[in-house]
Amino acid sequence: MSVLGILLLLQLKHSVFDGPLQLRWMLRDKGYYGKPGGLAHAGLHGIGTIVASILCSQDPAVALLLGAVDAAVHYHVDFAKESLVRARKWTPEKPQFWWALTADQFLHQLTYLALTAAALSILSPSIWS
Repeated sequence: MSVLGILLLLQLKHSVFDGPLQLRWMLRDKGYYGKPGGLAHAGLHGIGTIVASILCSQDPAVALLLGAVDAAVHYHVDFAKESLVRARKWTPEKPQFWWALTADQFLHQLTYLALTAAALSILSPSIWS
């Protein structure tokens, strides 16, 4: 498995699912815990991670685990950001909105680094020695 390959695929997946495939009803629901839109959005991210992992020749069980972790983390990061933005009434005209968005995206990128490190640890434990 190529580290750069999996990171590239995770970046591509993120760009697609946080961009054009993030539909209005998903955006609307993300700040309300348990609503279908936020769950569907995070679920798409999990499925994308499974596909990216399998394309990088990872074991299907590992791919499922990584996808589940990605979906759960993505859901909670989005929920926290949306809850904060809505509670504080931050709009795109306020710098705090952009700070929250930047923090949200940074946490997603850290998740992809952590998932890649986890995959390497599981599949190639000697990589760290």
